[in-house]
Amino acid sequence: MKKPFLFLSLLVIPAWGFRSTDINKANKAAITSCETKILSYTGWKETPKTKWNLEIKTRNSGQLTYFGAEHSDKPEHSQFKKIKAEFLKTQPTLVFFEGPNRGIATSETETIKQFGESGYVRFLANNANVKVQSLEPNPQDEIRYLMETGNYSAEQVKLFFVLRETARLRDRKNVTGQALKTSISQLLQKANAMFPEFKTVITDTTELQTAYAKYWTAPQNWTQAPSAWFDPKGNAEQTGGKFTHDINRLSSEFRNVHMYRILSEAVQNGEKVFAVVGRNHVPMQAEALKCSLKGL
Repeated sequence: MKKPFLFLSLLVIPAWGFRSTDINKANKAAITSCETKILSYTGWKETPKTKWNLEIKTRNSGQLTYFGAEHSDKPEHSQFKKIKAEFLKTQPTLVFFEGPNRGIATSETETIKQFGESGYVRFLANNANVKVQSLEPNPQDEIRYLMETGNYSAEQVKLFFVLRETARLRDRKNVTGQALKTSISQLLQKANAMFPEFKTVITDTTELQTAYAKYWTAPQNWTQAPSAWFDPKGNAEQTGGKFTHDINRLSSEFRNVHMYRILSEAVQNGEKVFAVVGRNHVPMQAEALKCSLKGL
């Protein structure tokens, strides 16, 4: 039985970032002022000129190599050779990855199959004895932000995360039938124990189906929630996702701010940073990163 992927990082990372005590006030002010340049997904569209990778070198020996990847667990995908080549060229002192640290396998191929691009960059870092850190914010902070800023109920936020993980397991990991229900049941138990907001909301898969049916009549069962509902650029009228696109957009933008902060801070501290992330995050943060690291 594959372990369910907890929908938020289990790592507790301070809201400000990596080592804020190490940077001076001017650099910290630059991070704050340049934050306004982070783009919103609202109205944003990919174009042939969209750049998925970013490289910035600073005079203080800091460096950022930001690789925008497609979420894939297929070892034959061409991006993995590119990730390795960029890693070797960069010779990083610090590696960032998206999502929680779910470990690595004993080989490159098995690591990619089990953990995708996030695991692969951890595998490369482990072999090179380079420290790693998640790009994710504190999960409790994210949940509270979605409920307070977006004015969404605990039920809606929990539905979003659980249904998104259902679609991921089903469509990317081929987990179906009873195995899928068991994985989500385990996920619900963890979420109930970890987050006070979720303790009494949708506590099992029976309640999950009841909550799901309050918002959707098609597809009929929660196990069939389409992946198309979980795109921050998506349109609810076209997909039927109701509030899922809006929550995903709010979540992604909250995460973009956190990613931007800790990447900026690490480079300002003189680290040679190599980061791999879902590719849409890169153009959202690119101009802000160029701004915060300019002049170093």
